Amino acid sequence: MSTNPITIGAERAIIEDMLDRNRQALIDTARGLSDADARRRLVASLTTPISLLKHAAAAERIWFQRFWAELDESECDGYSRRDLGTFAVADKESLADVIAEFERASQRSREIAARFALDDTKDNPREGTVSMRWTLLLMIQEFARHAGHGDILREQIDNPQVQQPNS
Repeated sequence: MSTNPITIGAERAIIEDMLDRNRQALIDTARGLSDADARRRLVASLTTPISLLKHAAAAERIWFQRFWAELDESECDGYSRRDLGTFAVADKESLADVIAEFERASQRSREIAARFALDDTKDNPREGTVSMRWTLLLMIQEFARHAGHGDILREQIDNPQVQQPNS
């Protein structure tokens, strides 16, 4: 990925660059953590640095492999159901494993998305008719939101001495 953002030019190049930047931002929130810190539960939900990456890999599969490429679940390269299982990380999986999984799923998404024009549409049972443009923008939103979650978790992990409000 280029270190210079694409800010002018073709719409697709700008959208894909922004998506890749948000993918990288999510990875950066966890990179360098120990496996133990990546699994630390600091909030009531299943949200941990490693589970955010696992969830993001599943989101890639759900939208690009299952929805756009119409692959059966058995043909996907990992978990691809729309449920809390997207956050499940096996005990044997390391942070490096899950980052690599997300990067593989992202690459496969790029390849699938390249087969479609931005204006190509498909009917989705939950959202109605959606375009490839909408899907790419959805992924930008999804990964930006989760990178924000990851930033907060990382701050808590890196600065445990900071007093929590009302504590």
